[in-house]
Amino acid sequence: MLEVKQVSKLYENQRGVRHIDFSMSRGEIVGFLGPNGAGKTTTMRMITGYLNPTHGTITIDGLSMADHPKKARQKIGYLPETPPLYPEMSVRAYLQFIADLRGIPVREQKQRIGGVIERLGLEGRERQIIRSLSKGYKQRIGLAQAILHNPDLLVLDEPTSGLDPKQIIEIRQLIRELGENHTVLLSTHILPEINTLCNRVLIINQGSIVLDGQPDQLANTMGETFEVSLEIKGPREAVLAELRGIPGVGSVRELAGEPSAAPALAAGPSDAEAAAPSTAVSAESETVKVIVASADKTDIRETLFYRMADKRYPIVSMKKESLSLEDIFLKLTTNESLDSTAADDDPTPEAEEAVPHA
Repeated sequence: MLEVKQVSKLYENQRGVRHIDFSMSRGEIVGFLGPNGAGKTTTMRMITGYLNPTHGTITIDGLSMADHPKKARQKIGYLPETPPLYPEMSVRAYLQFIADLRGIPVREQKQRIGGVIERLGLEGRERQIIRSLSKGYKQRIGLAQAILHNPDLLVLDEPTSGLDPKQIIEIRQLIRELGENHTVLLSTHILPEINTLCNRVLIINQGSIVLDGQPDQLANTMGETFEVSLEIKGPREAVLAELRGIPGVGSVRELAGEPSAAPALAAGPSDAEAAAPSTAVSAESETVKVIVASADKTDIRETLFYRMADKRYPIVSMKKESLSLEDIFLKLTTNESLDSTAADDDPTPEAEEAVPHA
């Protein structure tokens, strides 16, 4: 559906984007992540035709953005970070204007406008002047103009920005529904939103794509070892010694504050015992909490289970540790040079975003 081939945008005194290369299939919802100034907005503006690339090609459903810009744009719905609204217009008048601009046949306009108004919860606001609406409703109107012409590709820049929790849930559900029949490129700074909505993630840093993969597989791709957190009941020194002696175990890290003791279930102490401070903990009641890492990426959970069972040290809990999307994002983007100029601060006038291309 979308093909971005070796696309670069170069500026004389600014860092742009270099050799961006990826494709998207129909029905994909792809999260587009990157720190401020990494090149997200510049890339999305080139995809939607607001900027021309210095090098490379962008194809929408087989149509070259360079050779057939008007036809290609007709297949795109774009919601920039600041919705392209006219504050002096009413909601219905604005959507009518967008319908005319998009070339929607007059006989279909009433049905299309009514459909997006209902879908985005704008009922009762049709005659209201846009400037009087809350930021959340303005965001909804911006999304309404993006989907009004039923585009094949949706490019959404922070679509849930400014919405309350209920509205965020509703917009996320709408994006899921749109993803069933459309291709969606979604830029967001809300990383849990990527896990919730997207079946693929692109991370851009310093103008280049540094990661492309499925959210649930990123941790395995980025992780250098296989780690497991364990809570084991048994004598601390003996448990640690056994763990460190298991073939395939690279390291054993005891968590701070351990060991702990399980609460006693025996009869209450005598007055003399109660008066004296406790000086020892039964070895059988100790609980040791550790992080065990394999020497490589091998899954060592079964090995750990059988060794501890053989030594009669019960494993109270076992959990595979993995990098979160936040960890991966930080790992890939924290080397950005502080003195470089933001790629998103391109010289495109803000007026270019005021009206969507027909």
